[in-house]
Amino acid sequence: MKQWAWGAGLGAVLLAPAATARVCAVNIDSTDQMTFSAREIKLAADCTEVALTLRHTGRMAATAMGHNWVLTRTADYQPVAMAGMRGTLADSYLPKGDPRVLAHTKVIGGGQSTSVRFSTRALQKGGDYTFFCSFPGHFAMMKGRLVFG
Repeated sequence: MKQWAWGAGLGAVLLAPAATARVCAVNIDSTDQMTFSAREIKLAADCTEVALTLRHTGRMAATAMGHNWVLTRTADYQPVAMAGMRGTLADSYLPKGDPRVLAHTKVIGGGQSTSVRFSTRALQKGGDYTFFCSFPGHFAMMKGRLVFG
């Protein structure tokens, strides 16, 4: 009987981290007028993962007016966006494997949606983060601030 109690206690300890995980859902829209529906996204300090859904509410194709959602540290935002301009639609206009990109969705066209799920482990509470669209020429207008914690 004592072994069962010890085993049950160990099981509770092993399951505890999973029980405290908190996935925060974020929904953001983009338009044919090169805008996001939010200029700021606030994540609670207890979020361990983010499930972000981007929806393109416009009608234009991804090749003409595609949008994605990219997260970087603010200091990396413009260098990543500029490097992405040399990329392709297939690469979502991002440099392949760039560690400065903390999370991103693929580029989508009007009427489509896409999602990304990422851990907040790489984010610092109170850190300075920018989200933007990396489609060439969009990043100057389509950007916002992500606040964690």
